[in-house]
Amino acid sequence: MAVTDDDIIKRRLLIEGEGGNDDKRLNNLLKQFIRWCNSPDDEESGIVYQRIMSMLAQCEFTMEKSLLVYEMNLREQEHYDQLSQDIEKKIKSATAQIAECKTELQQAKRIRKNRQEYDSLAKVIQKHPDRQDTTRQLQSLDKELTSQTETKQKLEEKLELRRKQFLVLITAIHELQRILDEDEKAEEAMETG
Repeated sequence: MAVTDDDIIKRRLLIEGEGGNDDKRLNNLLKQFIRWCNSPDDEESGIVYQRIMSMLAQCEFTMEKSLLVYEMNLREQEHYDQLSQDIEKKIKSATAQIAECKTELQQAKRIRKNRQEYDSLAKVIQKHPDRQDTTRQLQSLDKELTSQTETKQKLEEKLELRRKQFLVLITAIHELQRILDEDEKAEEAMETG
């Protein structure tokens, strides 16, 4: 089974922690310091001293590096907090814009509905003649009605005249019949008499 670089890094991080082998360095530093304290003044003590100084420099470097990483993490956290606040502001702004757009959409729907109703009413109205044509037609019909009324009145007067004439004629016929009947009776009376 092949071990990948990721597995190795994970193992090291689990064993060493985030300090990068700091515990081992401090233990080695302590051992070197004890050795240096117990050793007599000779060449080896100078070498051990140099090692201790080197190890101290490494520890200081690691501490400074950790401090810089810590400060960088604080700055990143502040940056992320600022980003979070900016995102929240943008979300609030977007929510307000969405609400405004919904209101505009409702208004646009209402306007569109009104326009459709107006268009349908306009179509119905256009099917009927306009006021001027209707007024002209009414005036024409009024004139025709007046004319027809006059004609009717003349015809009724003529009919009344004809009735009277017919009545006079009937009366004249009855009178003529009566005269003829009297003449006939007179002739018969003359013949019998």
